[in-house]
Amino acid sequence: MQLTLVIGNRNYSSWSMRAWLLLRWLGCEFEEVRIPLYRDDSRAALAPYSPSGKLPALIDHGIKIWDSLAIAIHMADRYPQVWPTVPEKRAFVRSICAEMHSGFMALRSAMPHNARGRNRRVEITPEVQQDVDRVEAIWIEGITRFGADGPWLAGEFGIADIIFAPVASRFRTYGVSLRAPADAYCAAILQHPLCEQWFAEGADEAEVIAGGEVGG
Repeated sequence: MQLTLVIGNRNYSSWSMRAWLLLRWLGCEFEEVRIPLYRDDSRAALAPYSPSGKLPALIDHGIKIWDSLAIAIHMADRYPQVWPTVPEKRAFVRSICAEMHSGFMALRSAMPHNARGRNRRVEITPEVQQDVDRVEAIWIEGITRFGADGPWLAGEFGIADIIFAPVASRFRTYGVSLRAPADAYCAAILQHPLCEQWFAEGADEAEVIAGGEVGG
């Protein structure tokens, strides 16, 4: 498969992280193109790859796919393991991935993704707390329902964990407290080898995006 994955700054681009983790988890060989975001030349650099002007974008034999969820759906056509085979698990995973993709706006706004940030403090409004509580509930539900098959959200490591990995990163950056089952899961996903590789490479980036540096 001839693939090119176009990503933004590892430290700041949570959606890029999801697409990169997905391809690495699937064992795909791909060329990586990194375009730093929020610079004067960013939109021009993105234009050949992403009609939306946003990242990530995947080029598959000249076919453009943009948006991380669209990339996951596209890859599932060739890699059926993207979605669990058990109907109950598949329904749960698809639902929580879609919920993450379209929701949690208060959390995203208050806690910009900054993977190398630590000890940041932001205002936890009722709306932000509601989003945090919902993430915690999703994680506990997955662990409770499917824990007999493994420690991840659907038992085995997969797309649901990939979709929620940047949320765990946010929780670490801003010191979010979680109940024991969710807290243990958060630590486990942050320590996954693929996540650790992404974070390590992001820590070496020189760019600073002001909008992602809050709560310092």
